[in-house]
Amino acid sequence: MKVNGKTIVVTGGAGGVGRQLVLQLLAKGATVAAVDISKERLDDLAKAAATDKLSVHVTDLSKLEAVETLYQEVMVKHGHVDGLINNAGIIQPFVKVKDLDYKKVNQVMNVNFFGTLYMCKTFLPELIKRPEGHILNVSSMGGFFPVPGQAIYGASKAAVKLLTEGLYAELMNTNVHVTLALPGAMETDIAKNSNVDMGGSSDQKDQPKMKMLSAPDAATIIINSMEKNRFIVYVGKDSKMLNFIYKLNPKSAPKIMYKALKDRLEP
Repeated sequence: MKVNGKTIVVTGGAGGVGRQLVLQLLAKGATVAAVDISKERLDDLAKAAATDKLSVHVTDLSKLEAVETLYQEVMVKHGHVDGLINNAGIIQPFVKVKDLDYKKVNQVMNVNFFGTLYMCKTFLPELIKRPEGHILNVSSMGGFFPVPGQAIYGASKAAVKLLTEGLYAELMNTNVHVTLALPGAMETDIAKNSNVDMGGSSDQKDQPKMKMLSAPDAATIIINSMEKNRFIVYVGKDSKMLNFIYKLNPKSAPKIMYKALKDRLEP
C-alpha cells in the first residue's frame, strides 16, 4: 500500500522508531495519527512536524476502553483510516523469569500483546471498508530467538508474531495487507521509556558495543515493507543472522546468546 494520500495510525509514535515513522510518513504525503502514552513527547512531535496532517493522541494501549476511545477520536478527526502501524512496546528488567514480579509480567504482556490485539480488532472493521488497507505489527527478533533475561518480553513479541501471521492468513482474500516486522537491536530509548534498568556490571562499559540500526534507518525499512506489501521483514542484519542461526540449529542457538549475556545473568 503506497502511503501517499493515506491516513495511518502509528502507536508509540512520539519517540525512537515511532517518531521517525511518523515524520517519514508525513514526508511521503501521508496523514498520520500519532499515538503515545506521553503527552510531553507528543507535544514535542507536533511542534517538530508543524503540519495539520498530524494529530496526536495520548492513549494507554493496555486498556481496551482507551483504545476504543482513541478510535472514535481518530475517526472524528480524519474521517477514515487506511493503515495501522503497531509499533508501541516496552521491555522488562534484565532478569530471569524466577526473579520477575507478576506486576511487570502483566504490564509487558498488556502493552505489547494486548495493546496490539486491541488496536487490530478495534480498527480492522474500518480497514476492511477501505479500497486498500494495511496492518503492520512490530514484533522483535526476541519473538523468535530466545534471549535469557528477556523471556517475558520475548513471549509477548512471539505472541505478536503469531497473531500477525494468523491475521495474514485470515485476511489474504481481502483488501487488507498484513506485514510482520522483526527488528533487531536499534538505537532507541526503549529501556528508559519502559522505566527499566537493564543492569550489567560497571566493567561492561569498556566492552565494545554491538552496532545498532539507527531509528531513521529502521523506520525507512518498515515503511518500505508496507509500501511493497511484504509479509515478513527482518529489520537489521542481526535479526536476519539470528533467524538463520536459529533455523539452522534451534537447540544450540540459545547458547550463543547465553554466553554473550552470562556476565549479566550470573553476576
